[in-house]
Amino acid sequence: MRTIPATLSGGAMTAARCWRLTRRDGVVLGFTDHDRDLSFDGVAYAAGTGLEAADMQAELGFAITGGEASGALSSPGITEADIANGRYDGAMIDLYLVDWTTPDQRVLLERGAIGEIRRMGQAFMAEIRSLSFQLDEERGRLFRLGCSADLGDAQCGVALDSAAYRYDGAVISTDGRLSVGVAGSFPDGFFAGGQVRFTSGGNAGVRVEIRAQAVRSGGVVLTLWQPMGLPIQVGDGVSLRAGCDKQFSTCRTRFGNTINFRGFPHMPGNDFVILTVSDGTPGMDGGSFFR
Repeated sequence: MRTIPATLSGGAMTAARCWRLTRRDGVVLGFTDHDRDLSFDGVAYAAGTGLEAADMQAELGFAITGGEASGALSSPGITEADIANGRYDGAMIDLYLVDWTTPDQRVLLERGAIGEIRRMGQAFMAEIRSLSFQLDEERGRLFRLGCSADLGDAQCGVALDSAAYRYDGAVISTDGRLSVGVAGSFPDGFFAGGQVRFTSGGNAGVRVEIRAQAVRSGGVVLTLWQPMGLPIQVGDGVSLRAGCDKQFSTCRTRFGNTINFRGFPHMPGNDFVILTVSDGTPGMDGGSFFR
C-alpha cells in the first residue's frame, strides 16, 4: 500500500510528474513536466524536454499493462540516433508524482520498461510496459536440437575476449548503414551471428548483431541486422566477436566446447516421429541411430 505525502493528498496545485529513465548501459536520465528543473536522489529532472505521458493502465491478473510517453527528437536527453541505435530498448522507467515545492515529498506511481518506440516526424512515441512483461520471457531449459545458451555466457563458457574469437580494427569499406568491411582472413561464417561494437566514430559504444559474412578481396564484409543511427565512416574503430549457429557440429569443430553444448543433437525430429516403418527401411532394427 502506498503512503501518500500530506502535501500531495490535499490537491494538485503543487504536483508534477517526473520520469527517471535508466538505460541498459547504466546512463540515468531525468525528465519532468514541471516548468522548472527538479532534483532528488542525485538525479536532475530536466524541464522543457517535451516529454509527456498518457494515463497508465493497471488491472488484476498477469496481463501486460502500461501506457505511452511521447516527446520531441530534439530533446536534450533524447536523440534520433540514440533511439535508432537501440540505446533505449529495454530501458527501465520510474514515474513519480512530486511536490515541486518540496521534491522530497513524492510517491512512486509506476515502474516499467520501454517497449516499442515509434517515430512520428520529428517526434517519438514510446510504449511503457508494466513489469509483468517479464512473465512472458523464456525461463528454464527447452528441449530442442540447437543450443539454448548464448555464445560466451556462463552456460557456454567460451572466452570471447580471447584473441582466437575477437578482432579489433577499423572499417575499411562501408555503405554507411548496414555493411562493415574489415581487413583480415577469417573462416567462412566466422562472425555470422556474432556482434560488432563500435569503439570510435558517431556510433561509438553501440553494439549490433551481425547477420552475414562475405569474403572480399583483402578482407570480409559484414552485413548488420539493423541500420546504424549515424552513418558508418571508413576508419571507425570496431571490435568484433565470433558468432555461433548453435549447431552441435559448430560447437565441436570451431569452439571445441561440446561438453557445454546445451542442446539435444540426437533428439528425433517431427519427420522421424511421423515416419511410417516399412520392410527394408534402413536403421529400423531397434538399435541406436548413432552407432
